[in-house]
Order: sequence, then C-alpha cells, then structure tokens
Amino acid sequence: MRLHRTAVALLIAAAAALATTPAEARPDSPRAGFPVAAATAADGRTGLADADGRLLGLRGFNLDKYAEATEADIRSLAAQGFTLIRVAVSWNRLEPVRGRLDPAELRRLHRLLDWAERYGVLALVDFHQDVYGPKFGGGDRGIPVWATRDEGLPFTPDPDDWFAGYFQPAVQAAFRHLYDDTDLRAWQADFYTRLARELRGHRSLLGYDLFNEPFGPVDGDPTDPAVLAAASAALEQGRLADMYRRLIRAVRQVDTRAWLFVEPTVLVGQGVPTRLPGFADPRPGAPRLGYAPHFYDTAVESGADWDPSGGFVEHYTAAITAYPAAHRLPVLVGEWGPPDSRTPGNTRLVRDQVAAMDGFAAGWAMWYWCRGNGGYCALDPAGRPAPGDEPAFGPYPTALAGRAPALTATATGHTLRYTADGTGHATELALPAAAFPNGARITVTPATARVELDQPSGEHAGTARIRLPHGRPGTPVTVTVSPR
Repeated sequence: MRLHRTAVALLIAAAAALATTPAEARPDSPRAGFPVAAATAADGRTGLADADGRLLGLRGFNLDKYAEATEADIRSLAAQGFTLIRVAVSWNRLEPVRGRLDPAELRRLHRLLDWAERYGVLALVDFHQDVYGPKFGGGDRGIPVWATRDEGLPFTPDPDDWFAGYFQPAVQAAFRHLYDDTDLRAWQADFYTRLARELRGHRSLLGYDLFNEPFGPVDGDPTDPAVLAAASAALEQGRLADMYRRLIRAVRQVDTRAWLFVEPTVLVGQGVPTRLPGFADPRPGAPRLGYAPHFYDTAVESGADWDPSGGFVEHYTAAITAYPAAHRLPVLVGEWGPPDSRTPGNTRLVRDQVAAMDGFAAGWAMWYWCRGNGGYCALDPAGRPAPGDEPAFGPYPTALAGRAPALTATATGHTLRYTADGTGHATELALPAAAFPNGARITVTPATARVELDQPSGEHAGTARIRLPHGRPGTPVTVTVSPR
C-alpha cells in the first residue's frame, strides 16, 4: 500500500533593533501573524492565534526534498497567497558523520528560511524519513547508516510497493533499535538539540514536525488489519510516545518559541484513531504543541481514482478529531493530495478534502509544490494550478478577528461566516489570483463593516480586510467573495 505522496503573505514586523538581539532573547512574536497561542472554540476545535487573538489560517505546500527549492519557488508560492511551507530535512544529510552538522546542508537550510522570511512565509521543518533511511534504498534521505542497526537481517525491496519495505526484517530491527537503544536515543536527541540551536529565533520558523510518518515493529502478519492496528496502538502508546517526549525535551533545551507537532502513524488515513497520549511542554507559559496527521487515501495512493462512496473523508475526519480536542492541540495537516488530480474522482477528492480541512484544521501543507503533468505536482508546466487542484488555490482567512468560522464554496464564489470578537481588529482574506483572474467582488454584512480591498493582479494574490470597529462580541459577519 502507498500511504505517502509523493496576497497574502504575512508581513515581517520586527523592529530594526530586533535583528541584533540574540535569538534566544527575542520576543515571542517577532513577526506579524506568528502564532503565539492555541485558541479553543466552543465546539472543541483548537486553532492558532496571533498576539491580537486573531485565529490564523495557514495554507501552503511541501517543498521538493530536501531544502532544494529555489527562491523563485518561494516567491511564487507567496505571491499566490500561501503562507506556509513544510521543509523536509534529512538526519543523514545534515549529520553524515556522527557529531558534526554538515555546513553545506546548514547553509542550504538557512538560505531557504531566509527566502521564506523575505516573502512572508512561515516554515515548518519536517524531520523526514521514508523506510527508515538510506541503507534501505531511497537515496540519502532519512536516518544515517551509522544509526542503522539491522542485525544483518534480510531486506528485499519491492519495486512495485515501496511501502512494503517497512515490513522487511532488517527495517523492523532498525526501528526497534532506534526506539530502544540508549546510545541511539541519545544521538537522535542530540541531533535535534543541535539543529534547533542552529535555527532558533529565525523569524520564518514556525516550528518542527518531530518525526515523519512514524513506524515500528509489527509482530504478525502486516496484511491483517487487526494485527496492524494493534501494532500501531502499541507503538503510539509506548515507544513512539517515549520518543516524542525525548525530542520535545531535546528541542526545548535551546528553543522555547517554536511550535512542536507530533504525528500519528499512517493508519489514521484508514480511519483508525490515534492512541497517542497527551504530551507536556516544558516551555514557560502556554504550551506550543500541535498535531500533524497526514490525509491520504490508500486506494488513491495506489493509483485508483477516488470513490466517494467509500466514505474516506468522513471516516478520516471522525478518526482525527477526538485526540486534538481532548488535548487542545491545533491541527496542521502535514501532507495531503492525490498523485493525479485530473481524474474525475480525484478532482472531487481535492474539493472535499479542502472543505473538510476548513472544518477541523488550523492549516495544511499540500504535497507538493512543483510543475508537471501529474505526479503530485500542484502546478501545471506553465505554473498554473494543476487541473483538479483549483480548490487548493481558493480564498481563505489568513487572520480572523472572530470565532466559529465557516467557509463554503459555491459555483459563483465563496462565503465566509463568523462571529466577530468585538476587538475591532481586521479579518484578512487571501484572494489568490488563480481564483480571481479578473479581480474580485466582495460584499459584507453588517453594513457597518469597513472593507479594504487590494485586488489580485497578474499572478499576485489580493487581500480583503474587514473591520467591525463598533461591533459587539458575537456579531454575525458574512463575507461573500466572487470573481469579477
């Protein structure tokens, strides 16, 4: 089974003097729109809030692995109204020899974060692995060979099913040692601490996705759903939970500002709720922890066109909502998107996934930002939204001065409804040029609202700002945006 992939930018608001302040001494919110707190709504949904209490919407894309995107990629992504990038990093590439971070890889990563800052985009650094690491194929990504202990057990790759490699004896042993061996645990934590020390305080750094698509030992037949579910639950409650505790402590030794996101196993994509426990954040003040599940349909990942009658979106939504609600964690979907959005079912899947995430997620990063004809590329060869991916390029609130948002799309436009928080702060909507090639029309109720509209132009997104300077808390607001 294949369970993995493959405007409005937020303004930088730091004073000039801030640039000379040591990173560890910088204030909590050195850029406009940086999420400083989790905000829980009456329905149990938790979002990310800025220093003004506005709920932030983060939308964006994964970048081509690993930190190899160009400045033009970041500039184009930001120009189209996106505010987030998820950046895969490889332990093997960053620390090919134990105890020394590779200067060239660090320069590449710093350069990418600098570009993100320049164009007003937040970056989520993803500690990425696929089938553990390079000893088991897949180039130089993942966990280093020097941190791979496979006990000399066999590994036979399946050229038609890369995910099957996780069940090979050598890979199972490697994961078991990573979770259990005292020295490997210490080396991994030390790597996280040193990288966090290197990146801390960067104004574009949202935080860290602590471990991509975690996996572990499966005792029994992995094709048996009951066996796989039991193994996933045991991992999440035991070895994986212990790893997350270690890695949270490791990052917090040097960085109390960044957000830290935990991932469940990939079984959440099959509607299996996570069994992860809650986690404590040792930072002073409110915790900055989040939940970063992936949103993939197994059949689609295997090449099928999506069948909506299977209930995938509904089952997935039901599976992921209880855990973040119980632990007050904002949800940021770290990966989603079909390998080919052009087929009829997958076109509908994109639309339905965007609508679903509007209801449960504080943000998302689609897989991924590239040009091509299929193969997960969100852009066609000319740089336009790939056919079928248009809903991902729709308008959305980047900052909401209110609560209980509901965004709906119709054949004629988009409607945002929310209740104002009474602060008078501006609600800001990104208006991507792809959705409004000839500009946008906007209407707002109540009539007392003040509207400022920067029209989309060329390839650049526009912005709509709505204020209710005299609105009382709870005032219903309706914003309708349609193409001109």
